[in-house]
Amino acid sequence: MTTMATHHGEVWVADVTASAAPRDFDEFYAAAFTPLSLQLYAYLGDLGEAQDLVQEAFCRAYARWNRISRYDEPVAWVRRVAWNLATSTFRRRRTALNFLRRQREEHAAGPDPDRVALTRALAVIPAQQRRAVVLHYMAQLPVAEIAAQEGVAEGTVKSWLSRGRAALAAQLKKEN
Repeated sequence: MTTMATHHGEVWVADVTASAAPRDFDEFYAAAFTPLSLQLYAYLGDLGEAQDLVQEAFCRAYARWNRISRYDEPVAWVRRVAWNLATSTFRRRRTALNFLRRQREEHAAGPDPDRVALTRALAVIPAQQRRAVVLHYMAQLPVAEIAAQEGVAEGTVKSWLSRGRAALAAQLKKEN
């Protein structure tokens, strides 16, 4: 039996029955890999994926070679495993696509100009002040909790907040 497939305009032809006889795994692999890859390539339309799946099937055959080598058609076992792997791949993709289709699509509007200006202004004030401002005004943490998190006195956090507000006001004034 002969199998034909094309890849980038080239036609590949391989004999798939010649691979059944060898009992040495290396010979078996050498004789059967290309024909099986071409069969799966014709089915999947992706040569790399076909080769990966056939390779996986051969890895599984190698682990059981003592038993599989005694089969009348060991290539049939490898082919079945490769096709099962391809089918599983299709099922996983279909499941993932179905899941994605069921997800509610949410579109978030881009940041408004005020948020962009605030983000720019925050980026240029000192890190301690920025951290205090973000934690207090955006994360809505009380001064005591920020002090505990930062390992400083509450008065220090209040100072950072005061200086941070003043630095932000100056930065925002520059932008306008």
